[in-house]
Amino acid sequence: MAYSLNRLTGNIALGIVLMAGSTTALHAQQLPVDDGAFSEPTRNDDGDRSGRRTNITPYIELGQVLLAQLTPGDEVLTYSVVAVGVDASARTSRAEGQISLRYERRIDYGDDIGDQDIVSGIARGSVNVIPGALNFDAGALATRSRIDARGIQPANLVGNVDNVTQVYTVFAGPTLATNVGSLSVNGAYRAGYTLVESDNDVLIAGGQPALDVFDDSISHVANFGVGQQPNVSGLPFGWALSASYRREDTEQLDQRFEDFFGRADVTLPITQSVSLVGGIGYEDVSVSERDAVRDAAGNPVVGADGRLVTDSASPRLLSFDTDGLIWDAGVLWRPSRRTSLEARVGRRFGSTTYIGNLNYQPNSRTVFTISAFDTVSGFGGLLNDNLALLPTQFDSFRNPLTGDLNNNVLGNANNVSFNNALQTASSSIFRSRGVTASLSTQLGGWQTGFAAGYNRRRFLNSELGALSDIAGNLDQNIFGTFFASTQIDQASSFNTAIYANYLDSGFQDAGDVLTLGANAAYLRSITRGLTASAALGIDSFDQEGFDDQVTASALLGLRYSF
Repeated sequence: MAYSLNRLTGNIALGIVLMAGSTTALHAQQLPVDDGAFSEPTRNDDGDRSGRRTNITPYIELGQVLLAQLTPGDEVLTYSVVAVGVDASARTSRAEGQISLRYERRIDYGDDIGDQDIVSGIARGSVNVIPGALNFDAGALATRSRIDARGIQPANLVGNVDNVTQVYTVFAGPTLATNVGSLSVNGAYRAGYTLVESDNDVLIAGGQPALDVFDDSISHVANFGVGQQPNVSGLPFGWALSASYRREDTEQLDQRFEDFFGRADVTLPITQSVSLVGGIGYEDVSVSERDAVRDAAGNPVVGADGRLVTDSASPRLLSFDTDGLIWDAGVLWRPSRRTSLEARVGRRFGSTTYIGNLNYQPNSRTVFTISAFDTVSGFGGLLNDNLALLPTQFDSFRNPLTGDLNNNVLGNANNVSFNNALQTASSSIFRSRGVTASLSTQLGGWQTGFAAGYNRRRFLNSELGALSDIAGNLDQNIFGTFFASTQIDQASSFNTAIYANYLDSGFQDAGDVLTLGANAAYLRSITRGLTASAALGIDSFDQEGFDDQVTASALLGLRYSF
């Protein structure tokens, strides 16, 4: 968690990584809300008693989709889907990883939708370079994100969808965790790259100008720390010293985010289950950008891709700058290995900050979490942070009607959500604060889950630059999802999801957006490797300045797994 050294109980590496600006440490506890249209387990299993295991399942899918607009009008569209993909996982004594990758081609029979190519996938892997000391980690994600906070907010990406673009992100780097005598020594470095495809076809209410769209960014995170557990070397408390450097360079307007801090943390046990925790240090945070090229009238120039053209000769414009003392204090409660609570209050980013995390696992079938977070990041860095938190073995879920990856991924003990990161593909650096809660459980043959969250972003742009109109603007997002699935018999299964999202963009003349939806899917195994599916969905969109929309969708499909 941000500002935490993981209770100072020997695993300082994770705490330092999350503390060093890993902006999602406290809101990565979420649930899947959608099972895939085809979710049969992989069939190729090559294992041995030493724990080695390999599962590789390539597949091909054919489907027919029907989309009916119920309000306004009564338009009905249809198109075909051809998709290929692979789900694979591997584990050896020195490495493990998992990937889910899918390419889909949508084929239209007229000019209503148009042919489309869609790539979606998620991957995470780790190699143990030096046993018990040094790992090399990597991850990748391909998905789609909303573009402009004031535009339409589609929840179900069936057919033609406005205000959505393709996103890719990848990271890699080493992690060190070892002991030198009674000292725990930890370090980590991560480099990441994020790319958003160009898309300037965004419909905005009231004829407002489109916002600048994220292009690409390169991010770096480096951390180092040393510490000792309580009651070692005669000390009744645990301690740690750490330093971190974080940077993200964004192509749009040459924006730059830098964060450096060094700090000392202490854990003082009060009882066997309760400890007081706190830390103090120094931090220097800055966000800057360049101006856009201006025309003769002084207006920012927009390129053919819909993005502002950066004036590389412009001096750097400082949009956020704070340095000085940082601190936090709180309590850690750990009555058992299945329950932990940490809550802190302090000062960071020039104001009071509140962070905390509750994790409760009463058994192997149930996980409950509540998290509060306060961070500064850019779009690319935030995606990388989420991806780095994902374990190497996880359950990824896909929308039964579109094949898109769901934003929530379920790990063995850590549920990671990309909801906040994919809220909008804004080119601006922002401060993000909020709280999330999630519950997943298996009961009576059903796997169910619920997730809800609140996130507020304040954009950190210069009041002298091309994005001065959004400097300090605040948008707020509330979401909730419910998921349930069951195996009906050996040959068939059923899953359903209900979801809601409310967004207040904070922009003048931009109405609040409310999106509601639900879907359900039935899967039936026909022969070995061949599965049929049927799915239904209904979605509604309500925003001032747009006609209310209610759409229904249906899919019939076949999947063959090799």
